[in-house]
Amino acid sequence: MSLPKPVMRGLLARRLKLHLPIAFVLAIGSAIAFKYTVTEPRKQAYADFYKNYDSDKEFNAMKEAGIFESVQPSGE
Repeated sequence: MSLPKPVMRGLLARRLKLHLPIAFVLAIGSAIAFKYTVTEPRKQAYADFYKNYDSDKEFNAMKEAGIFESVQPSGE
């Protein structure tokens, strides 16, 4: 008694019928998960930060700290 030969003809097509839809579903699921777990909270954090951000106040604080070489603090 011998083992039957494996069927090789059409093997790739049969496997792709199963694996291709699974790959698409996993890719779309990963993209959706990334969008709602990473990008949306990041966009909200930026929106919250810039809601009350005063660039002139920040500039004056950095100027007083002496960060800029070309701008003299107002105290001098």
